[in-house]
Amino acid sequence: MDSMGQVLQLVLGGLMLGLVYALVAVGFTLFFGVLDVIKFSHGDVLTLGVFTAYSMFLGLNALGITSPLVQLALITIGSVALIGLVGAAIARGIVLPLKGAPPLNILLITMMLGTVLREAIRLFFPDGANPKPFPALLPTDRFNLGSFTLRVDNLILLGAGLVLIFLVQALINRTKVGLAIRAVAQDEETAKVMGINFNLVVYATFAIGSGLAAFAGVIYGLYYNEMNFSMGLLLGVIGFSAAAVGGFGNIYGAIVGGFLFSMLQTVGTFMGSYKDVFAFGMVIVLIGIRPTGFLSEKQTERV
Repeated sequence: MDSMGQVLQLVLGGLMLGLVYALVAVGFTLFFGVLDVIKFSHGDVLTLGVFTAYSMFLGLNALGITSPLVQLALITIGSVALIGLVGAAIARGIVLPLKGAPPLNILLITMMLGTVLREAIRLFFPDGANPKPFPALLPTDRFNLGSFTLRVDNLILLGAGLVLIFLVQALINRTKVGLAIRAVAQDEETAKVMGINFNLVVYATFAIGSGLAAFAGVIYGLYYNEMNFSMGLLLGVIGFSAAAVGGFGNIYGAIVGGFLFSMLQTVGTFMGSYKDVFAFGMVIVLIGIRPTGFLSEKQTERV
């Protein structure tokens, strides 16, 4: 493969990873925007979403439903919906009861929750300790443009992810639910006085953020055709880093941060196994330059 083809291939891979990172980072920034909390189980919720989708795939096969398109639609919608409910349950059972506690307590509790989820998958899912192939449910056609190979499944995943990001942005900015979320993020007490149900807003926010994580996990599984019980650890850290670079509480910053981190990893690919060292090192530098993130100054658009 010539150098231009290699660069284009790396750029496409970077866009795919950036999409996953952005979806995870948006969840972090939604949680922080509404409740000023860092939910460190977010990456493991993503893992739960992937294993939920895989379990649904096995169930559909057992029922004789073998159409790849139908399977993909059902496992994606099903996992996003179920993990959204899990996110709302986490808000109800863990986050809201600790609302008045020191922020460090919530961070530690959610970190321990992530460990519980991760270890539960490893111990109780059949052969959960070993990596598993995620089902390939998308077309495998590819086009060779010189030395650059363009896969149809990559285009579909990239398009679906971008559409979802647009829909989330529209939900936050153009619907009553989004208006309530933005009102609570801007001023919780005033929002309550105006009659906004604070608890329902929190449930909705955690459901949306967790559902996005499940969708990101399905994209990741389809792209790499692999899943394992610890996959959410690194993805969670990267999503958190992306949200921090973009500016916590700003949905656009989270998106920019996700693609920025993937770009840093793409550049770091030329350093071989040091790509993550380079990417995280640059994140440290960027946060040192802008401690509050690149887009944090837009206080009226915290989510």
